[in-house]
Amino acid sequence: MKEILRRSITGVIYIVLLLSAVFLSSDAFDFLFMIFGLACIYEYKRLVGLKGYYIFLAYLVLWWIFIYLVKEANKLPINILMFTTIAVNIGMLIYLYTKKEKIFTTTEKFIAGLFYIGGGCIFLTMIPYKNDEFAKYLIIGIFILIWVNDSFAYLVGRTFGRTKLFPRVSPKKTWEGTIGGMVFAVATAYFMARIEPIVNPAQWVTLALVIVIFGSLGDLVESKLKRSAGVKDSGAIMPGHGGMLDRLDSLIFAAPFAYLTLNIFANVS
Repeated sequence: MKEILRRSITGVIYIVLLLSAVFLSSDAFDFLFMIFGLACIYEYKRLVGLKGYYIFLAYLVLWWIFIYLVKEANKLPINILMFTTIAVNIGMLIYLYTKKEKIFTTTEKFIAGLFYIGGGCIFLTMIPYKNDEFAKYLIIGIFILIWVNDSFAYLVGRTFGRTKLFPRVSPKKTWEGTIGGMVFAVATAYFMARIEPIVNPAQWVTLALVIVIFGSLGDLVESKLKRSAGVKDSGAIMPGHGGMLDRLDSLIFAAPFAYLTLNIFANVS
């Protein structure tokens, strides 16, 4: 009972912090995820045994360039970063499905962390910007889709789960739970168009599928990093929930794919 109470309190504080930043201003939202990114990179460094602090400096420089210097109209550098981040994430998926334990070099750990986490956080903050306006309900909708998927994947999996999804990496996850979470997320997405019409119902549903699929894969990637490191949680900054990377693994992994999806919608509409 005490553990459930602790998880609930931490979860409420986390949600209030996120929503407060979104409604306060776009700058507050950007700053919050810059800090979240630093926390995630710190936990990643510990998981993979990356020495030194150069990755923090590289992340802050990358953040400053793409959040404050590169404008939305200047697509070339943004596209380069997007496809680089997606390429690194695909590399992480190859790592996920590789049975033999791989020994990464320091350079590989640095590049993976910088783009898998740093690139993910940058694109997460780029998603709400449409024509230099901050579409706060768009990013709130994405948060809600992740929360609905996670909650119902857990509830459906616990109630009906029989078939293991990826027992080598995450023994508790099931196909039933994964499909259940996706169904409820898609249903939620359909109604999000009433709140944020910048994306129509069909596009919201497509976006939900992208977020759920790649978010679930991102959760598995982080689970493998933890399993390789021999730890249960990436950190202890969030009592009852583990580390910041435990909380954001789905969002930051799915972010570049969601950003790409939204840009495809903009180009075909």
